Amino acid sequence: MTIQRVTVVGAGVMGRGIGYVSALAGFETTVVDVSTEQLESAYEYAKATTKKGIKREKLTEEQAEQLLNNYRTSTNLEETVKSADLFIEAVPEKRDLKQNVMKTADKHAPEHTIFASNTSTISPTELASYTKRAPQFAVMHFFNPVHRMPLVEIVKGLETSEETVAVIKDASAKMGKETVEVNEFPGFVTSRISALVGNEALYMLQEGVASAADIDKAIRLGLNYPMGPLELADLVGLDARLNNLKYLHETLGEKYRPAPILEQLVKAGRLGKKTSHGIYKYE
Repeated sequence: MTIQRVTVVGAGVMGRGIGYVSALAGFETTVVDVSTEQLESAYEYAKATTKKGIKREKLTEEQAEQLLNNYRTSTNLEETVKSADLFIEAVPEKRDLKQNVMKTADKHAPEHTIFASNTSTISPTELASYTKRAPQFAVMHFFNPVHRMPLVEIVKGLETSEETVAVIKDASAKMGKETVEVNEFPGFVTSRISALVGNEALYMLQEGVASAADIDKAIRLGLNYPMGPLELADLVGLDARLNNLKYLHETLGEKYRPAPILEQLVKAGRLGKKTSHGIYKYE
């Protein structure tokens, strides 16, 4: 099966990034969201990222023009998914929201459409159960920022077919991504490790071991991480990190109990970069 048209649902940080790399790969890509404001922001992100790419000589003018020609936005999921070969769900980590999106898309998508979710924690078998196409369902776990991070984690559910995995691998390669295959287990590979490191950094911050800046600096320079765990939490969104930790705590046990300071920050509305204030303040 050849992918030509991609529908991405969710115009947040991850959805807009997935839409960008999909359009850059030459796929006719539509990013769908209920918010016109989010969609406008997503398109502006695409334009700004192409300009930076040209300036840094990562993109040619021709590639940038093709990318923007391939990149569309819509508020109409039912209509958009009718022509999709690959459907990627990138909405927040809330089961009821994902279930509603999956059921709607499944009802209107062609029989051949491959379904994927960008979830970082939720079971692909559970998500596939919201559709009537479990063999055509898998997780495509992208990383932030999508246009720079080279990995897609492919997570197989109970009934995911090898053909589906092969199609997703091929689409990921065209998007410039390396892939790893993971069998279903809570947190997959990367989220389990990232959640542990990030949560421990939050406990250290709470305990006064060091400042946020020095914790991040120690991890970057001492362990050769490209970004400190507290910086990363702000980038991902503290609400998203809290949801992930709650799920991992529920499924994998006490070592994933969210640090109390994380719950306080979320209650205060300090969600990270997207609100200009999280662990750090942003201009």
